[in-house]
Amino acid sequence: MVQLDWSFILDIAYGGVNHSLPGNGGPACARFLSTRQRVLETVSYMLFCVVLLYFILPRCRIPEKLPPLREGTLFARRLLLGLLCVTFAIEAGFKVATKQVIYLLNPCHVLNVLQIYLLAAKPSKHVLCLFRINMYILFGALLAVVFPVVNTRLLPFEVEIYWIQHLLILLIVPVFLIHCRGPFVMDPLLDISWGILTIVIYATYMFLVLQPLGMLSEVNLNNMVCPAVSDPFVGPYYRVMACIYIPLLIILCGKGVTIVGEGFVRIVNGPEKTD
Repeated sequence: MVQLDWSFILDIAYGGVNHSLPGNGGPACARFLSTRQRVLETVSYMLFCVVLLYFILPRCRIPEKLPPLREGTLFARRLLLGLLCVTFAIEAGFKVATKQVIYLLNPCHVLNVLQIYLLAAKPSKHVLCLFRINMYILFGALLAVVFPVVNTRLLPFEVEIYWIQHLLILLIVPVFLIHCRGPFVMDPLLDISWGILTIVIYATYMFLVLQPLGMLSEVNLNNMVCPAVSDPFVGPYYRVMACIYIPLLIILCGKGVTIVGEGFVRIVNGPEKTD
């Protein structure tokens, strides 16, 4: 029977994380908040999310009939799929080489994988649901572009891949999917039901997945263990403040990218014909 070498696996997962860099992790980062405060914040926000889910889930409506995929987009879709897969593979290779594989759990990398699935999957209402959630999670990629953290990227082309990846997942792929139509249609502009559903999903992932993994590994995954050095709300209540402004960013970014994408598609293709 083959036995796993857990010490080797854990070393590849986070053995290369530099705890000397502020906000990267380490014992001091893990002690930034007391256990009591972490539990209180987690339980409180998760209960709030359960209430939100109860009221909002019935409002997340799916169209009875999906529009057809735009003709002539198959080749471009496959090309973009290949580019996105290569970019993610290179990024994953960097994480293995630097022994920081655990960072692949951060939202931007998860979003990359989700978009690979959207480009490869057959049209369905299931794909439509994932597409709408994908559009609202784009705020993370936007923050990564506005406040880039590239000082730890020391390998050749590591910084370049960072920018290529975020440009793809923030603008090129979402706008292209909107252009394709089919299952890639957003909710009405004044409807924020899917945005609220995304808030619930995002918060659950942050508090119940990244937080415990970050505490066990002492790696500051998505700043759930301690605040980033650039966090304007550095202090014991930085996560409370994040629970206020991040939901707003989720809604605003999702709607904003949709408006930009649909506007670009209208300019390129003209107004859609109606029967």
